Amino acid sequence: MTEKPTPPPLKPLSPLDWETLIDDFQCGGPRYRKWTSLYPLPSLLDLLLTALLRKDFPLSLKIQLLLFLEEFSDSFFDHENQSHFLDRLIDTLRIVIQAPVDGVHITFTFKEQLMVSTTSILLCLDAFDNFEARYTVRLVELLLTVVNRPNHGLDRHTRAIACECLRELERANPCLLSEIVGHLWGLCQNERTHASQSYILLFTSVIHNIVAQKLNLSILNTSVPMVPFNVPQWLMSSNKEISGLNFKELRRAMAFLLEWPHVMTACGMMEFMSMILPVAVALELQPSMLKVQFFGMIYSYDPVLCHVVLMMYLHFLDAFDGQEGEICRRLLLISREAQHYLVFRLLAIQWLLGFSKLIFCKEVEKSRSVIRLCSTFYPNLFDPLALKALKLDLLAFCSICVDILRSEGSSHKEVDSVNPVQLFEDGLVCVSSFKWLPPGSTETAVMFRTLYKFVISASSHSDYDPSTTTYLLDSIIFCTLEGMLVNMMLDCWQLVPVVVAFVDRFLSCKKHSWLGERLLQKFDEHLLPKVRMDYKLISYFPLFDRISENKTIPPLRLLDLLTNFMFFLVERHGPNTGMKSWSHGSRVLGVCRTMLIHQHSSRLFLRLSRMLAFTCLYYPDLEVRDNARIYLRMLICIPGKKLRNILNLGDLILGISPSSQSSSFYSVQSPRLSQKFKTFRNLSSCIHLERVTPLLVKQLWSLSLSSFGVSNSKPAYLEGVQDSEAPAEENESAESSSTEIIPEMGRISQPQEPLRVMDSKIAEILNTLRNYFSYIPDFRYMPGLRVRINCSLRLESSNFIRMLGIDTTASPLEEIDVLPAIHATVLKFSSSAPYGPIPSYRIPFLLGEGYGNNASQNLSLSIVPVENGTREEDKFRASVAIELEPRVPTPGVVDVHIETNAENGQIIEGQLQGITVGIEDMFLKAIVPPDIAEDAIPRYKLDLFTALWEACGTCSNTGREIFSLKGSKGVAAISGTRSVKLLDIPAASLVQATERHLACFVVGVTGEPLIDIVQGGGIIQNIIWDTTSDASHDSTSVANFDTGPLFLTYNDEDAKGHVSNGRRRNLGCILILIVLPPRFHLLFQMEVCDDSTLVRIRTDHWPSLAYIDDYLEALYLS
Repeated sequence: MTEKPTPPPLKPLSPLDWETLIDDFQCGGPRYRKWTSLYPLPSLLDLLLTALLRKDFPLSLKIQLLLFLEEFSDSFFDHENQSHFLDRLIDTLRIVIQAPVDGVHITFTFKEQLMVSTTSILLCLDAFDNFEARYTVRLVELLLTVVNRPNHGLDRHTRAIACECLRELERANPCLLSEIVGHLWGLCQNERTHASQSYILLFTSVIHNIVAQKLNLSILNTSVPMVPFNVPQWLMSSNKEISGLNFKELRRAMAFLLEWPHVMTACGMMEFMSMILPVAVALELQPSMLKVQFFGMIYSYDPVLCHVVLMMYLHFLDAFDGQEGEICRRLLLISREAQHYLVFRLLAIQWLLGFSKLIFCKEVEKSRSVIRLCSTFYPNLFDPLALKALKLDLLAFCSICVDILRSEGSSHKEVDSVNPVQLFEDGLVCVSSFKWLPPGSTETAVMFRTLYKFVISASSHSDYDPSTTTYLLDSIIFCTLEGMLVNMMLDCWQLVPVVVAFVDRFLSCKKHSWLGERLLQKFDEHLLPKVRMDYKLISYFPLFDRISENKTIPPLRLLDLLTNFMFFLVERHGPNTGMKSWSHGSRVLGVCRTMLIHQHSSRLFLRLSRMLAFTCLYYPDLEVRDNARIYLRMLICIPGKKLRNILNLGDLILGISPSSQSSSFYSVQSPRLSQKFKTFRNLSSCIHLERVTPLLVKQLWSLSLSSFGVSNSKPAYLEGVQDSEAPAEENESAESSSTEIIPEMGRISQPQEPLRVMDSKIAEILNTLRNYFSYIPDFRYMPGLRVRINCSLRLESSNFIRMLGIDTTASPLEEIDVLPAIHATVLKFSSSAPYGPIPSYRIPFLLGEGYGNNASQNLSLSIVPVENGTREEDKFRASVAIELEPRVPTPGVVDVHIETNAENGQIIEGQLQGITVGIEDMFLKAIVPPDIAEDAIPRYKLDLFTALWEACGTCSNTGREIFSLKGSKGVAAISGTRSVKLLDIPAASLVQATERHLACFVVGVTGEPLIDIVQGGGIIQNIIWDTTSDASHDSTSVANFDTGPLFLTYNDEDAKGHVSNGRRRNLGCILILIVLPPRFHLLFQMEVCDDSTLVRIRTDHWPSLAYIDDYLEALYLS
């Protein structure tokens, strides 16, 4: 067996290739797989490690490669040879560290980045636990080699980075460096550069881990060498014995560390204190040592140092006894310094609030230091809104502290001097601008947030003791709040929805719902008698809905107010009222309906019946009167419990909008359709939409022209419509592939054609075309030409009932009473073909077909005349018209979506069978200018046919003439093509088929024999009958336009297009002119013989020829 040859070595990547590879890896997907298929990950990693040592690679690229390797380390080192590549990576680090710095290929920055990336990769892979320990040992040795040069100035930053890498390794593997801690202490003592912070933090982290692991070892011992490095044996074993701490040496190390805070930055101090505090607690050091050393940092303007002091306070609460007021004053002073960053000022208030809650929870008496400062908590005029909100929270907290201290009988001077109501009212002055701002403004939100804080901050949501809620109901703050909200809504009715949302917040809470009910009761007692009777009363209706829903509030006042409002609406009704009577009356009935649902009928009957009776008799709006009459009859005739069940069921079926929509001022509560439609997949089996006139050609395909590879020069048929002047906004509105919009300058820059000699005949043709195109609408700026497809919709009763799950049986004489029906049907149309927006169609009512319409169920009693049978069928069908505005004359399919209502109130939606659109649906008659007399229309159409026939010829004398469209914004150019089709069909059959389908498009008939046949049918009329020229001459005269380089001959046709008369007699020609929307044309010249017909075709839209061949065969040969 022959050995498999080794693959050739991969080509090394250039710097540009590496940059592309990095971008593709970060993008992922196919771009990532492109590289991995060419370069397997092991090979790619090998190339990368080699590139790090190449001198021809720029230093910036090497830094990018290191970052790239660090980012995708999980992918690169996840294979069988990962041990080999870890050795390669550490060897690369060793080579770079030992190499001298030349400032070009090896720099301190490159060394530092390589140390950081290697450490990060080993930590991400968890190399110490998942692989052999030798990788971590080798890395630690290299880093210790760099660190072991204290007080050396040139590489001080590199040594600091090495210390940080060692600290990360120590953090990931606690006590990894515990046996060389004595050497680290010596390095800290010898280091005098700014790198000393990194040495101190490294030594502190080792001490912290020793204390955390409770290891009994000597930190002064330096007998164990630093290099070569060995992992502690106890760290390698599974059983780690805890023997205790060497307190004496550890306290000596702590004394050394506490002498070095002055060399640290703020962030370094944060790291240092997070490790020192647990050590101090474990060693049982005096907190006063730390307090004397670090408490002064509270007076700095660095938020990190302030945070360090607060963190120390949490660990040693007793040591700072009596200094709470000093800390509060300092934090308050920071928040009032306008030159500080806003985030620092906000953070100071947050600290102050949390600090105050901490001391309040620990000992209530200590909160007097906070209460003593409450007069300084008031927000300033120019404070940012966020800062005002936090200061108001502080005032709310002070108010709570005062209330609790007073409830406990405290009579201190600080407590007696504070009035909670005064705090409440004075604090809200800073956000008093909410009165003239919109209800949705931020100031309004801050205002009501503060109200909520003042009311319930003393209550806990987890406390279900009702005594707390009772205390809140009787508090002075809550009583003040009630009057404030009443006055607020009387003065500013725009705030009613905000107040309703405020009340809803209480009602939605299980514990504080009593507060919401109490507020609604106060509004019923104090607000309803004071509101003004005008049209603005409608803005209070969201609040009226909440009052009517609450069973604890008697509805008498509200009913009296609504009755007076109905009197007001009747008196003020006039011709200028508009929709107000309907809208306001419906809202009043909506509130009455809510009362009927939630209140007992006995509490409502007298006053509500009087109001409903007045509405039935005198209200000006008919719908409101009818609804009031319904509610009145229900109130009188139906018991209360059944009435509530009926109204609740109506909510579920009809989808009545709930009255809790506080965000809408004028939303009318009236029945509306539910948005929960029921979709049926087999809906097309019982509801059928069918064409009235079937298509001749069952078109199952359409020609789609791809734009790939097309240069700037578009095909000729795409150069259809252009703008005479193309503004930028109009260029974006082009919607058709047959429309090209170019600016005027672009047309001027095109090469000009040589001047043409134009005779009178060509000039007449051009004048005819200019006049004709000026009446063709440009669909980009106005409605274009439309085609109409007539269809019929019918409902198959048996399948429809089966689909709804209704079992209905009836005799033939009773079936009309049980036939299903659908109501308010909406048909929505869409298509992937370029047909433009298709309007929907609405059908008010459609009755299902009778069960006896099937052939197998015909009864003797159903014998009726034929015309009556047709009328019976029409009764079960609805006419539907689909109007299309094609951008391109092409076949397609129109998708149909139906939404309708069944008789049981069920809303049905689904997809029906699509309607096929054929090329014959695109056939339109030519547009006739309004200035043409009726008797001159046949001659105009024939002249137009002749002009278009000439313009669509391959050797057209019209050149590249352009014609302005209607509106003079766009112009059209004609680029014609031609084709022929031989039909083996007798002349009589051809004429009959033409009369049946193309009679309205015929513009002329030539040849006396053919004229006699066509006139004998009596269907084709009002055209030009040319009997002056014989048939053979006529066919050749028009065919003379066909001179050109390419010809197709059929049977007896000679090279010039003449048909020899040896075997067939030429009867004449039929000329047909068809318009294809939006502005194209299809021309037929049918040279009719006894047994066959040659159809010459010309068009200015060559893709339509792909469908004409099938159409002619279906029309004449099927």
